[in-house]
Amino acid sequence: MKILIIGTGGIGAYYGYFLQQSGNDVVFTARGEHLAALEENGLTLIHEGTTYCTPVKAHTHGYLAQHFEANEFDLIILTLKAHSTDAFVKEMGSWLTSHPTFVLSLQNGVDNENILADLLGSQYVLGGLAVRIGSHVLSPGVIQSTGKAEIIIGAWPNDAEHSSPVPSIVSQFSDVLAQASIPNQVSTDIRRELWRKLMINNGVNPLSAITGLDTFALTNHERLGSLVYGMMQETVNAAKADGVELTQQDLSEMFELIKTFKPIKTSMLMDKEHGRKMELDSIIGVVLQRSETLGIQAPYNTMAFALLTSET
Repeated sequence: MKILIIGTGGIGAYYGYFLQQSGNDVVFTARGEHLAALEENGLTLIHEGTTYCTPVKAHTHGYLAQHFEANEFDLIILTLKAHSTDAFVKEMGSWLTSHPTFVLSLQNGVDNENILADLLGSQYVLGGLAVRIGSHVLSPGVIQSTGKAEIIIGAWPNDAEHSSPVPSIVSQFSDVLAQASIPNQVSTDIRRELWRKLMINNGVNPLSAITGLDTFALTNHERLGSLVYGMMQETVNAAKADGVELTQQDLSEMFELIKTFKPIKTSMLMDKEHGRKMELDSIIGVVLQRSETLGIQAPYNTMAFALLTSET
């Protein structure tokens, strides 16, 4: 496949590296010092103690718009921070719509696919999530990652809401991931899977940014662990606003998953430490907004949002 990775951060670089190594034609986008390092030295990936290096094709969005048509790519994978999705659509929307192709969001939150579907139509949008992975930019051109690094993908918002057959691109990309030795699952209800992941993100990201603790220390703390669980419970409650019915079993499974996962610094904690904008709206704000729609309270999320916004 010919694949475009929009945003070569920890997630985009990790999956892009292995997709390229398995024979796919992969193009990356980046900017600033990170782009310069990719162009000069290639991509370096450090995963579970092993270092991998490869030359890559990396460009700015401007270069991309001038030298490529969107449908030259079989699949475009969006791995930007969720708060950058609107800006990306404003910048590259006409480029995407002039020659549409399939776009997969591998981002935090549950609203990125809605933004893309408003632009392209849901027939061109795939939802996805990266699970059991911690990955971040260690230095320009260098990525450090840990975990099994699985991908779950599916047609947006789910198979049942597609009047026509689900795009074959879903099964095709699943096969491509398998050939690249990337564990993956195809979901018939990807919107539900995104809300399940949001449970974890909402549970640990804000509290890790507040406390400075990694996921293992946070979830296994005598008192803080119960706060994580409370944040996750409020996510379960809020999901009903999108017609997603999560259960106590979902909550227990997701809490046990993050509680037993290798200790990692959350993306929100990393962003805070490096003075970058945190994904507050896509992780906490979405729970508060959906809770307001339903007329219910979300006191844990309200507290976390207040504490984190008071620092910015």
